[in-house]
Amino acid sequence: MPVRDVNNATYHYTDQGSGQPVILLHGFMGSILNWDTITPILERHNRVIAIDILGHGRSASPANFRRYSIEETASDIAALLETLNAKSINLVGYSMGARVALYFALANPHFMNKLVLESGSPGLETQIEQSSRIASDHQLARWLLENGMAAFVERWEQLPLFASQTRLPAEAQAKQKAQRLQNDPIGLANSLRGMGTGSQPSLWEKLNKLTAPTLLIAGDLDPKYCAIAARLAQILPQATLQIVPDAGHNVHLEKQKAYLQLVQNFLKG
Repeated sequence: MPVRDVNNATYHYTDQGSGQPVILLHGFMGSILNWDTITPILERHNRVIAIDILGHGRSASPANFRRYSIEETASDIAALLETLNAKSINLVGYSMGARVALYFALANPHFMNKLVLESGSPGLETQIEQSSRIASDHQLARWLLENGMAAFVERWEQLPLFASQTRLPAEAQAKQKAQRLQNDPIGLANSLRGMGTGSQPSLWEKLNKLTAPTLLIAGDLDPKYCAIAARLAQILPQATLQIVPDAGHNVHLEKQKAYLQLVQNFLKG
């Protein structure tokens, strides 16, 4: 699979199909492998580029956590897309990837055609919330490095946010766990420190400047992100809100058919 060096960091990605580029950004602890059943369907009518975000998958895991900031990550993605001659993109992000996608779209409107945010957030609104979350993420990063990947994956999978995923077939759960275990612990720890929700700048006050038509997706078993998506839908100039029944935080994993139908219809429309 191809890699490119951008801004002194190596990025791993896949680039398949032809037509208008669709860029896929995974969530925390994820990688491009999370899209392996989504990509073959999207690439029937699109050029699909899936990217391992810094610290994940086979992309670089720098030692300095500040290198993982959402500002530098968005700059890296812009540089990568420039080298791939990917313009007028449809940008699709899930969870952490949705936070990156939203920041990227606001910072780089010249790249944008359409935006899809699945279980995404514009960040925290107050400095108190940000400071508390930063402290929590740094503590979690230390726990990861002290206890190792296997223990961290077990802890992560027990979060209430992912409770609905326990209903998935055992094979699907095992596949996701195996993918998570392939990540570099230093990369994940530094991603938490450098690009956690507390570390990113709040985007709430900038949302009315987003010009790209935006599809907001959340699962109805994930009330926190349903509420965030509903607020976003009221603020964004061109937003479509879709709440998927009987789905949790990871809609594209739990309800793939419904997710693909929403995304494909949105991109075509």
